[in-house]
Amino acid sequence: MYGKTAAALVISALLAGCGSEPVPEATPRPVLVERAGGRAAAAAMALPGEIRAREESTLSFRVGGKLVRRHVDPGARVRRGDLLAELDPGDQRLQARSAGAQAAAAEAELERARADHERYRRLAAEQLVSRSTLDAQTTALRAAEGQARAARAQLDVARNQAGYTELRAPDDGVITERQAEAGQVLAAGQAVYALAVDGGREVRIALPESRIDGFRIGQEVAVELWSAPGRRWPGRIREIAPAADPQARTYAARVALDDEAAGAVALGQSARVYLDGGADASATSVPLSAVQRGEDGGAVVWVVDPKEGVTRRVAVELGAFGPERVPVLSGLRPGALVVAAGGHLLREGQAVVPVDRDNRPLASAGDAPADEPPAGETR
Repeated sequence: MYGKTAAALVISALLAGCGSEPVPEATPRPVLVERAGGRAAAAAMALPGEIRAREESTLSFRVGGKLVRRHVDPGARVRRGDLLAELDPGDQRLQARSAGAQAAAAEAELERARADHERYRRLAAEQLVSRSTLDAQTTALRAAEGQARAARAQLDVARNQAGYTELRAPDDGVITERQAEAGQVLAAGQAVYALAVDGGREVRIALPESRIDGFRIGQEVAVELWSAPGRRWPGRIREIAPAADPQARTYAARVALDDEAAGAVALGQSARVYLDGGADASATSVPLSAVQRGEDGGAVVWVVDPKEGVTRRVAVELGAFGPERVPVLSGLRPGALVVAAGGHLLREGQAVVPVDRDNRPLASAGDAPADEPPAGETR
């Protein structure tokens, strides 16, 4: 009995001693933060593109035949009228000769009809033949004239067909593609070369379906080459496809460059096109990884109070999601320190150390304007 009482007293003393010791506070954990983008950051949208010629022509023969010679290869500069390729002209020449013979026969028949008509006209004037006989000769003359005109037209067509066996450059430019080889039998209209005409240059881009309403023809943009970062050329949207691509679900568009930029870029170069994000251009933006689902099913982001160094959960209203960022229509002020990753591991009021993407701590005080709510929410 005495032993049980002594043990109980010892346990009570130990519990009392443990309760009197202070509980150590949790060490602030580092969190990756990013400042919520302001209006300019939310509006800016970069799309990949490729430099193309404003006028691109697919060159082909107007007649079919066997390709016997190619005179240029991709990359060759050509002038208007330069000979690019030839078909075997044998059949076309024979057709031209046949049409020439038919035209000569029609001309001879026309001369005979004219002579007969003149003779019958004189006889009719002397009343040696009837009027109906003269009318028959007049009809025969008209028929011979029509046949002669048809034969001349057929001869012109045959001569043109013989000329179509030579493929010539329609404009000055650069051959960008070859799609036929010597010895190949081609159909009329089958592509042989692709020609990029000298002059204007454009950037071909694809506009996202989710934000297509925010773009318009004539909208000003900025173009930056991948090979020349930091230098941007002015441009404008010249063309937007009326329908989306059935597989990519994007709208093809063309951005026209000014003459100065056209002379400084090369065909096929990769580029970025910076343009207005559309209806959400006036909103603050955050990375997609910063958005979490709240208890009520809505969207929330975690922000760091720059003065106290603790986290706050802020409910936000989001716009259309972009490739990397999403606009915040309400609930967040520009410049707030938003937790960009790991928000699902945080709790309200947790002490943290904000760091940037280079793992450098950010100053916790004095970063936010004095007249703004400290936790990032809007009034």
